[in-house]
Amino acid sequence: MKYDQIDRNLFIKNRKNFMERMVPGGLAVFNANDVFPIGADSTMPFQQNRDLFYLSGVDQEEAILVLFPEAPKPEHREILFLTETNPHIAVWEGEKLTKEKAFEVSGVKTVYWLQDFEKVFFEIMAQAETIYFNKNEHYRVQGSIQTETRDDRFIKWCKEKYPAHRVAKSNPILQRLRSVKDPIELDLMQKACDITEKAFRRALKFTKPGVWEYEIEAEYWHEMIRNRSKGFAYTPIIASGNNANVLHYTENNQQCKAGELILLDTGAEYANYSSDMTRSIPVSGKFTDRQKQIYNTVNKVKSESTKWLRPGTMWDEFHKEVGKLMTSELLDLGLLDKADVQNENPDWPAYKKYFMHGTAHNIGLDTHDYGILTEPMKANQVFTVEPGIYLPDEGFGIRLEDDVVIQENGEPFNLMRNIPIEADEVEDIMNS
Repeated sequence: MKYDQIDRNLFIKNRKNFMERMVPGGLAVFNANDVFPIGADSTMPFQQNRDLFYLSGVDQEEAILVLFPEAPKPEHREILFLTETNPHIAVWEGEKLTKEKAFEVSGVKTVYWLQDFEKVFFEIMAQAETIYFNKNEHYRVQGSIQTETRDDRFIKWCKEKYPAHRVAKSNPILQRLRSVKDPIELDLMQKACDITEKAFRRALKFTKPGVWEYEIEAEYWHEMIRNRSKGFAYTPIIASGNNANVLHYTENNQQCKAGELILLDTGAEYANYSSDMTRSIPVSGKFTDRQKQIYNTVNKVKSESTKWLRPGTMWDEFHKEVGKLMTSELLDLGLLDKADVQNENPDWPAYKKYFMHGTAHNIGLDTHDYGILTEPMKANQVFTVEPGIYLPDEGFGIRLEDDVVIQENGEPFNLMRNIPIEADEVEDIMNS
């Protein structure tokens, strides 16, 4: 891995917190993600299952973690199963985790080779009453995933082989645990945001009329990789001109013209943790008066909205308040009139014509991270704040986004506090 080794106390603590929430006699299993084929002998770059990583720190394919807090044998209360490494694998693929290195990374003392899984699993399942299966139940995932995962295949196999066991879900536990960040996690997320800052500053200095969107993307890649990131935490959006009004524009293949704005929705990952930043910058290095008017309005909405992210706030109520604020600003801009608001559809308020997406989402190991949105916000949850105004008739759209940590008291702590956002500062850097 490119990143520095993470303090294993994070994973020791995460497993302890998870096991404390299991039912008596419960046993939980977490599988690594598959390595996905492309064609011939090519594969996609490996991305670890985030739940397995959260609980173990193991960033290797084919790993299995078993948690059985009431196992009669103490050595079976936490078990890692890994592919046995050998000199041939070391030559062709690079060294895999040894048992000693796996303990160093994860803090799990009992490590078996994968070939012993069924034998050991049979022994501990005879002692367990409930099996916790791991499924992705994120609110955004419904209907969008068509690939059968290693967890899916394991669940089928386990239900057939052990039909008498009760079944439970690990996901509700993980949704709550993963949404509240440990200080070690916040440090890793700060690192991801710091890398994003370096990449953005590089892009500011590079951008001028005539460059291509993909050239700006390449500048980001360069700075991210040289700072020990794997690259973007998600598919980047480099959207010049009217492309900014396509919310998930990812073609990044157009030339940037004088007078246009570029919307940059770009964030680095670090150690599998995400950052998520959006800025809108002028191709020519200077905003027009109209562009700056809209820009400053979006920045104002972002600043005011951020203050409302506090413990006890409900996610849906937060978005309603942001909607009211945006409505007021759009009235001041003359983009809406009172009749628009009076006659609006409550299910699609008038402001949605210009700001059609949500304002905040959890962020962490996933860019759209776990978090139960029907429960009050808690300290040390990390949210994005990302209002926007989109004006296709005027040829530009503006979105601004930072990642912030909810505090016990006071306003959130901005992990992107050092990334330029004020219009004048952006212009000064682009023209320096």
